[in-house]
Amino acid sequence: MDASDRRVLLELMLQRAFRVGDFLLTSGRRSPYYFDGRMVTLDPVGALLIGREMAAWARQDRVSKVGGPTLGADPMVASVACCSALDQGPKVGAFIVRKQAKEHGAGGRFAGPAPEPGERVALVDDALTTGGSLLETAATVAETGAEIVCVYTLLDREEGGRERLTEAGYPLRAIFSRTDLLAEPATSG
Repeated sequence: MDASDRRVLLELMLQRAFRVGDFLLTSGRRSPYYFDGRMVTLDPVGALLIGREMAAWARQDRVSKVGGPTLGADPMVASVACCSALDQGPKVGAFIVRKQAKEHGAGGRFAGPAPEPGERVALVDDALTTGGSLLETAATVAETGAEIVCVYTLLDREEGGRERLTEAGYPLRAIFSRTDLLAEPATSG
């Protein structure tokens, strides 16, 4: 991502998704900031910039599909797939991992084409905190026999997730870190 696109994406994140204050997180912990990635991943410009960057990473890592936990990964994997189809490079497919197996229709834990045994895939999520949901997703994907070669995230909250993923054998690529966002003025919550 060139410096100009990075600046545009950073501004979108600061204006729409990042707030400083006192927030209760899903984990029950309190945080001095809050990040709502969907405010950027569902924005047309945000989706394009994230999709281009992660499609480039997927090609560098020679992965054929990206996928991740619903709901944070949903818009991102679609953006990656669309951006990969816009040029002459290899196409990158997408899948979503459901929290629970669907019991109607075809059923299963995957929306879209599930990873195949031996297929190189990357996991995607909008934010990485402790890594818990991505590790759960990785366990589900590993059951297919696919090879998880990397994890991609829009924001590394720098709260231990990178270390947990690395320990589990999954390298991380993050577009931004909490340090990047805190270095800029943010909107109060």
